[in-house]
Amino acid sequence: MTSAAPEEGYERGLGSRQVQMIAIGGAIGVGLFMGAGANIAKAGPSIILMYALAGVVIFFIMRALGELLLYRPVSGSFAEYAREFMGPFFGYITGWTYWLMWVVTGMAELTAAAIYIHFWFPSIPQWVSALVFLVVLFGVNLISVKIFGEVEFWFSMVKVTAIIGMIVIGLGVLTLGFSQAGDTAAASNLWSHGGFFPNGIGNSLMTLQGVMFAYLAVELVGVTAGESEDPEKTLPKAINTLPFRIIVFYVGALLVILSVVKWTDFSAGESPFVHAFSVIGIPFAAGIVNFVVLTAALSSCNSGMYSTGRMLRDLASNSEAPGVFGKLNSRKTPFAGIALSAFLMGIGVVLNYTVPDKVFLYVTSVATAAGIWAWAMILVSHIRYRSAVVAGRLPASSFPAPGGAVFSWVALVFLVCVTGLIAYDKDARISLYVGAVWAVILGIGWLVLKRRTPAAVETERKVEYARD
Repeated sequence: MTSAAPEEGYERGLGSRQVQMIAIGGAIGVGLFMGAGANIAKAGPSIILMYALAGVVIFFIMRALGELLLYRPVSGSFAEYAREFMGPFFGYITGWTYWLMWVVTGMAELTAAAIYIHFWFPSIPQWVSALVFLVVLFGVNLISVKIFGEVEFWFSMVKVTAIIGMIVIGLGVLTLGFSQAGDTAAASNLWSHGGFFPNGIGNSLMTLQGVMFAYLAVELVGVTAGESEDPEKTLPKAINTLPFRIIVFYVGALLVILSVVKWTDFSAGESPFVHAFSVIGIPFAAGIVNFVVLTAALSSCNSGMYSTGRMLRDLASNSEAPGVFGKLNSRKTPFAGIALSAFLMGIGVVLNYTVPDKVFLYVTSVATAAGIWAWAMILVSHIRYRSAVVAGRLPASSFPAPGGAVFSWVALVFLVCVTGLIAYDKDARISLYVGAVWAVILGIGWLVLKRRTPAAVETERKVEYARD
């Protein structure tokens, strides 16, 4: 028996158009627009292969989530599935960890947005821009889910249009040779400057942690399930178009960029898209692209606030968070959860004031580790669900993942390997230290919950597959 639907009381205000664009926008964020610069500098042209490899695994994860969503569409999404298929403790950990991921990701996005503002206004302190954006997005998320969906739709539309425009212009430079980059632009740039793996396969693999950060938020369509007008139609369509989005927005865009501009020209801390347009020399193009990457950062932060409020409400509905987070305001939005999350994202403003040069690396590493946990819980829940379906204990989903549980196992092994790479990287290793502290905090919280509400916490779902 499952818990009461945590989406109860939400307004189903997200239409097909908005869910589709949220899904598209979730695959295009600051990890691509800004983080790709550092990854290119480390891996060279082979970064294209890393994004493609990670994209295949992400598709496996999303098909596993899709099967679960059509089995039981809930706003709590993977935290609810972890709770159902693995027990209340795992639902509790997953919900709070996913919440942490979005809070930290919000810090990264605010940091990136503040950096982009320097393109036009270098004299404005980084922390001031981050604070202004935080306040504005907080207001957007409090109005209504329809307003959130509409803002996210247009944010995503800008990103999609820009990348397609970048690809078209880049192909024009390659084939017609126009602009000041026309004389040096060529597909041979992919292998002529030290080879496809200029720094070795090892360094290329080390970028996988940064690459995985770029894909954080693709799972956001699962969180929208409780507020989608027709989840049975919109969610499968959003998930099935993911391979196309990865091929175009990641592999395609990077193929064109690294053909137009040799990889040695890129560096960390700079958007490769802005740099490429600067090299091409199209008037105002760099400024336009900088505006686009700014909207990408704000889009992701906007989604983060949306997600954190819903995840805290799911936790509260299962007595795993203070009851105040379970309440909706008159506009049917979880005010308390959004407010707390926005307040904690403000820590990113403080970090932008104290360590502006390091903040992006720190917060993206922590967000990636938290995201890997959420993805792993999706996969494990899917494996257990498939086992229950095969045994006849649960009904089959109308959107089965290809290959059954096999590809979920493959993706799970891949995530374990990426975690090993994070442990090996001295700069990213901080995320595991933070993870250890977070685990202790969650453990203490669980003990407190058991003492205060033993019935709610100790009640296991008496489903036979959980005992197999």
